[in-house]
Amino acid sequence: MKRIITLLFVTGVSTVWAQPRLLTSATINTKTTIVAPETDEEAPAGNFTNENGEQVVIRHFGGDGETKTTTWLKNDLQKTFSESDMGRTTVIRDHSKKMTTTIMEMMGRKSGFYATDDDQEQMRKRMDSMMQGRDQSASFGNANSSPPVYTISYTEENKKVSGYACKKALIIATRFNGKADTTNVWYCPDFKIQNLPNTGGVAAGFGGFNAVGGPSGFEDLAGFPMEYERNLSRGRKMTVQVTKIVTDKEIPDKEFDISKDIEIKAMKDMQNEGGPGIRIRMGG
Repeated sequence: MKRIITLLFVTGVSTVWAQPRLLTSATINTKTTIVAPETDEEAPAGNFTNENGEQVVIRHFGGDGETKTTTWLKNDLQKTFSESDMGRTTVIRDHSKKMTTTIMEMMGRKSGFYATDDDQEQMRKRMDSMMQGRDQSASFGNANSSPPVYTISYTEENKKVSGYACKKALIIATRFNGKADTTNVWYCPDFKIQNLPNTGGVAAGFGGFNAVGGPSGFEDLAGFPMEYERNLSRGRKMTVQVTKIVTDKEIPDKEFDISKDIEIKAMKDMQNEGGPGIRIRMGG
């Protein structure tokens, strides 16, 4: 009887050890590469007027090329700096206050705005309504309002990514019309990072404008994604790879300070040359 009890105890301890540890402080460097086929033609940007008489400006981000991203995380504070051919973007996120501040440097000009989670949700609803006013097809509306259902399939494949032993998983997104998209992920099962299910991606080209998004499938992954590959629209392919992680260096609080020489406005009050509306398409 004594031997049986001891074996059960050891098994229970092994199960606990198998759980990835949660990191609350880290600096992560990531490289995102998007490759477009030679026949790819960028969808046109432009302006249009919706059914309410508001002018909406469409801008495209996340074209082919390389984006380098650095993310600093310290408890509830998160800062992401992204640099690409389009410009540089800094996003500072306070998870405890549910507030996101975005600073953009494009064509030699700096501008910034802040938004609460509620502000961003209202912005999404407004933009979906505007786009549905432009295109009345039912399928377009459903595509925006029906998030995909995610499932994860784990494999026995292994490889090292930036010095970390990783395993392969498939994140499968099934959409309302039954179409399924698969993301190949190499993840490190040793740890996860608080408030950061993944880094890089199509949002990196604009510094993660939608810092508060819906589920992406990465949240339930049994570890942190060190590399993943995803097919995008128009035959493009995106590869994201974490190139370096530092977890043993103290991050000073001033890293998350916002420079006083930049005027920061509320997102809902922002105006631009095209009118009160702005539609940002990441990844085409």
